[in-house]
Amino acid sequence: MDVEVRFQPSGRSLRVAPGTTLLEAAQSAGLPMASACGAHGVCGRCSVELLGGARNVSAQTPAEARVMRANRVAADRRLACHAHVAGPVEMTASYW
Repeated sequence: MDVEVRFQPSGRSLRVAPGTTLLEAAQSAGLPMASACGAHGVCGRCSVELLGGARNVSAQTPAEARVMRANRVAADRRLACHAHVAGPVEMTASYW
């Protein structure tokens, strides 16, 4: 069963298969999201803030935590290329 991902501040949303990354969801919704490293999780440019449904996203991996620290990404954000959805999520990024 697909799950809803909602993007703020646009209010745009779409349904995706569980296991889809937040980056893939944003791209499917036609929202421009930076991913200078090609979604390899090393640049930190795809960071997003989860506004709702944080429990419905995969746990942060040690590799993601290292990248976030190295790139000085705020601890309350997630790398969209590492975060996989399992249920409804609402998110925002600073560049769409």
